[in-house]
Amino acid sequence: MVGFPERSPQISPELSTERLRLWVAGPEEAAELLRHHVDNREHLGRWAPPAPADVYTLAYWQSRSATSRRDAIEGRAARFAIAWKSSPDRIIGTCSFTDIVRGPVQACQLGYGLDQREQGRGVMTEALRSAIGFAFGTLKLHRITASYMPSNTRSGSLLERLGFVVEGCARDHLFIRGAWRDHLLAALINPAPIVPAL
Repeated sequence: MVGFPERSPQISPELSTERLRLWVAGPEEAAELLRHHVDNREHLGRWAPPAPADVYTLAYWQSRSATSRRDAIEGRAARFAIAWKSSPDRIIGTCSFTDIVRGPVQACQLGYGLDQREQGRGVMTEALRSAIGFAFGTLKLHRITASYMPSNTRSGSLLERLGFVVEGCARDHLFIRGAWRDHLLAALINPAPIVPAL
C-alpha cells in the first residue's frame, strides 16, 4: 500500500500511446483548440451544458489553456489534448480530470470529447487507458467518476469497456439544450490500494 499526497506532483504531463499523443495544451496552441471546438460545435454540443458566450473566440482559449496548464502544474486538474502521433499538433479530442479532491476522498471527475470524424477507430479508448493510468499511477487517485445521458450509448459503452461501473442515476443533473437532463453516474476504482499516510 502507498500513502497518498496532499498535493499532486508538480508537473505538466505529456503521455504517449501506440498511436496517440496526449498533452496539456498551452496558450501557444489556443488557435488549434479553437479550431477543434468550432469544427465540432454541433457534435459535442449535444451532450454539453451551455458554453460561455465567448467560447468560440481566440481570447477564450488563450485564457482557458493558460488556466489548464497552471491547474496541471498545481495539481487541481489535468486537461489533455489528444492528437495522432502522425499529426502531433492537430487536436482530434480532449479528455480531462477535473475537480480533483485530496484528503480522504482522492477522487476526480472525468470528461472527454472526440472529433466526429475520428469516431469508431478506438481513439478514446486508447487515450483514456493511458490517461487513467496517469490518474491512478502518478496522481495516485483512488476513484474516477463520470456521468453521461442515458441516450449517449456510445459514451456508456466506452466507460463499460474501461471498467467503469454504473452506480446510479442523477435526475435533472445538467441543463443541456434547453432542459434538465438525467445522467447515469459511473465510477472506476484504483486497483492499487491508496490509504492515508499516518
